[in-house]
Amino acid sequence: MFEKEQTLVKSQVAEILNEAGLPDEPLKWTWIPFSAHWGIATSLFATASKEAKAGKPVNVKTRATELAEMVTAKLQLPPEFEKAEAVNGYINLYFDSQIFAKQVVDSVLQQGKDFGRGEATGKNVMVEYSQPNTHKAFHVGHLRNMVLGSAVCEILDFAGDHVIRTNYIGDIGLHVIKWLWNYMNFHAGEVPPTEGMTRWMGGLYAEAIKRLDENPDLEEQVRSLFMRWDARDPEIVALWQQTRQWSMDAFKEVYDLLGIRFDHIYYESEVEDSGKEIVDELISKGIAKDERPEGAVIVDLDEILGTQEKYRVLVVLRSDGTSLYSTKDLSLAIKKFEQYHLDRSIYVIDVRQSLYMSQIFKLMELMGYAWAQNCYHLAYEIVNLPGNVTIASREGTVVLLEDLITEAEKRALVIVQEKNPDLAEAVKAEVARNIAIGAIKYSLISRDNTKIITFDWNAAMDVNGQAAPYIQYAAVRANSILRKVQFSIPKSTQVGYTLNKDEVELVDYLMRFPLEVQRAAHDLRPLLIANYAFELSKVFSNFYNNCPVLTADEQTRDFRLRMVAASKQVITNSLSILGINVPDVM
Repeated sequence: MFEKEQTLVKSQVAEILNEAGLPDEPLKWTWIPFSAHWGIATSLFATASKEAKAGKPVNVKTRATELAEMVTAKLQLPPEFEKAEAVNGYINLYFDSQIFAKQVVDSVLQQGKDFGRGEATGKNVMVEYSQPNTHKAFHVGHLRNMVLGSAVCEILDFAGDHVIRTNYIGDIGLHVIKWLWNYMNFHAGEVPPTEGMTRWMGGLYAEAIKRLDENPDLEEQVRSLFMRWDARDPEIVALWQQTRQWSMDAFKEVYDLLGIRFDHIYYESEVEDSGKEIVDELISKGIAKDERPEGAVIVDLDEILGTQEKYRVLVVLRSDGTSLYSTKDLSLAIKKFEQYHLDRSIYVIDVRQSLYMSQIFKLMELMGYAWAQNCYHLAYEIVNLPGNVTIASREGTVVLLEDLITEAEKRALVIVQEKNPDLAEAVKAEVARNIAIGAIKYSLISRDNTKIITFDWNAAMDVNGQAAPYIQYAAVRANSILRKVQFSIPKSTQVGYTLNKDEVELVDYLMRFPLEVQRAAHDLRPLLIANYAFELSKVFSNFYNNCPVLTADEQTRDFRLRMVAASKQVITNSLSILGINVPDVM
């Protein structure tokens, strides 16, 4: 805000110092910590210190104070600035609160849904997230990855990066072979139900695990089936393709429901063969040790790097020649950079894979790929069921996404019924879905991704605490005021009255949004936006409760209406980049 005016004043300060024959020392300007006034400040200690180093007999602290007082006495402030103060060697320049508030609100309303959007960086950033395994259930544990990855994509995009959203489907591996074995032997010819497809797929997987645990001798049949797959047996490939599509159709339903999208979908099966070629290359270069048939193909990273218990040993191929995750991940990493010329590649993957991801990145460096240093593992912790039962597909201790969303919609419908019982039933259902999905997403984003979460319904659906329904309701309250004036927003005019503390605080929070976007993008922390949206909603609620809008005098009413519209816009923008919709009513 006030960029042109700030540049003018900063140039004027530099000119005053130059005319006084002072050393040419660039000044560092910072925002003054907000305390009912906005402003910028700079220190003259560096200038005074440079004088002293040049041989002038000065006390740096005293000289800095003298210089600050000299500059402020000569400054000719433009009307956008209220005053200049010299305090202990610092120059503090304060903006005119009314003009500043007007400019903040004007900027929000002029830019609308683009308020807070950063300038294009020209960087290609790929984010790989979701990564479900076919032939398994879609459960709450998958949801944290999806919600975190999608939010990171939206934030990076909003901050100015060109983002490539990618999914990496685990469509082959031992879990798939076990599912196929169970299907071929006990469910041949069955087709999944039209509803509850992921439940059915997950049920067959859990059943396969149970059968194999109860009779370990059957593992030999699974290994034999894996070898048939590896040899591309037409019968196995055809069944695999058909059943894989069942999973993909079920996944798409979930993605569409949650508003999650991808620009490119990779499959493990498409990088398996090229991964084996890379393993051959590693062996020929002496990077990998081929210990077959007794052992596997390994890379002893600590031995190569001279480290101890840091990177350890990475297995890149089984003793029987079948591939591992590492076999395919090496190939995929190369494919990504070759295909998209990436500046950065972000992997949203479970924290328990931290060692493995560091091994993959380090091995890529050893292979001579400089871009390996631009690969980043964005780790997240697990989601537990109430009672601290860890979600796991193999034991069947899962809360399926479809069940979670259904339960959330039931609870959200109660909220809508209490707050707005006269709404049409179809509208109630639509609003409840927005509240439900928002509540689920926010409950996962609003926690540090390095912390374990135990899913809590009361916290997720809280209309009075840090939860999506509370934030959504703040926007809905703003909308209700605007509806009463038929969404006719007054034109921008000078603020003709002294803003009270609630108004000043609200404007201050509105202006913070662009900076919060950049911080969240830099740190890859959607949590920062989640916290910001909650704090903004609290501040708006204070304004809503303490500052009459429609009953105020005309001048006050007009500016407050613009503040209401700006607040709704910024709350909506902040939730939007978290993948959360704002209903018109609640």
